[in-house]
Amino acid sequence: MAIKDLTAANGDPSLPLIKSTTGGDRTSALQTLGNIIVSIVGTGVLGLPYAFRIAGWFAGSIGVTIVGFATYYCMLLLIQCRDKLESEEGGEEEESKTYGDLGFKCMGTKGRYLTEFLIFTAQCGGSVAYLVFIGRNLSSIFTSYGLSMVSFILILVPVEVGLSWITSLSALSPFSIFADICNIIAMCFVVKENVEMVVEGDFSFSDRTAISSTIGGLPFAGGVAVFCFEGFAMTLALESSMKDREAFPKLLAKVLAGITFVYVLFGFCGYMAYGDQTKDIITLNLPNNWSAIAVQIGLCVGLTFTFPIMVHPLNEIIEQKLKRIDCLQRKHHHGYSNETGSVSKYAIFMTRTLLVVGLAAIASLVPGFGTFASLVGSTLCALISFVLPASYHLTLLGPSLNVWDKSVDVFIVICGLLFAVYGTYNTVVGV
Repeated sequence: MAIKDLTAANGDPSLPLIKSTTGGDRTSALQTLGNIIVSIVGTGVLGLPYAFRIAGWFAGSIGVTIVGFATYYCMLLLIQCRDKLESEEGGEEEESKTYGDLGFKCMGTKGRYLTEFLIFTAQCGGSVAYLVFIGRNLSSIFTSYGLSMVSFILILVPVEVGLSWITSLSALSPFSIFADICNIIAMCFVVKENVEMVVEGDFSFSDRTAISSTIGGLPFAGGVAVFCFEGFAMTLALESSMKDREAFPKLLAKVLAGITFVYVLFGFCGYMAYGDQTKDIITLNLPNNWSAIAVQIGLCVGLTFTFPIMVHPLNEIIEQKLKRIDCLQRKHHHGYSNETGSVSKYAIFMTRTLLVVGLAAIASLVPGFGTFASLVGSTLCALISFVLPASYHLTLLGPSLNVWDKSVDVFIVICGLLFAVYGTYNTVVGV
């Protein structure tokens, strides 16, 4: 899962990394392209080689390709639903409709709560994955000190608590870019290792499994792939923020095609390089030399400072709820502040601290990065990415759809639900 500012779920069209510099809040095609990549590509990609090991290189490649195509199709469904809702209301409101608004239109208040709950929980899953990733890598680097993943997560807690109190994301955004650069470097390291093995002859293609004999292999890999592609909370905001909105589908298609190709290539190369020794985080397979260690430390540092960006939308959602509690509102000498619904800074500090501590507690219980990524992808991400968009599309545009479109929507809903159920069972029980 990538760095996603789910503030967009409440109508904020910008990302903290790439902002519009012209045309108000509108972004150019290049800026939108960058925002799409930032919204989707994240640390989850470093778990793809392990998913290919579980499913086999051919099955993994097919699975990632299918997920990439389905992601694109369902993102377009979401945009069609939003356009339909805005056209019904005359398009008079300035703010663009959000994912939660679609849930409200289709299922009432319960639909809004369900949609926002799934988005909130998925973002929590992504935040936990960050902590697990950092803890696993640091424990592998400093093995001589005898500190486990849990120990490093606990060491991170006060650091992340302090960083979470920073309200300006712009101060942290350079670290997000730094983390993405380290991601790219780590991927290049894996490809380099594979090339060296082929050149040196320490490689046998026949030793690599094409399709796993274990029936749970493909759903497991599918869960990891969905986790890697999950960027639905940003779809509507990205489209509405673009200057030439009509060009968004074509741009999205090109970007997702490129990301899918890179995912397949990286998963394939990683598995080919390490075979059955492929670990759930591919950086743990890197050689124990200064350059590989530098990449791992760079990733950990970048993600440490990026973590507050991951939890920022969670904090905003919580603080929006706190504004409804009178006793937590900020008071001045003459009653309440003129700033309506302003939350006391002490309440903000407390909730942000508790959120970080809670996420760290969950991360300390996670058995493995790959297993956790597959579980989140199979459940939360599958529902957000496939089931809800197709369901909302059927509800809002059903009467105007032809038989084929209705059939595709029903097919996506059924497959999404089955994948969520079986993928969850398969991940929990073990491949």
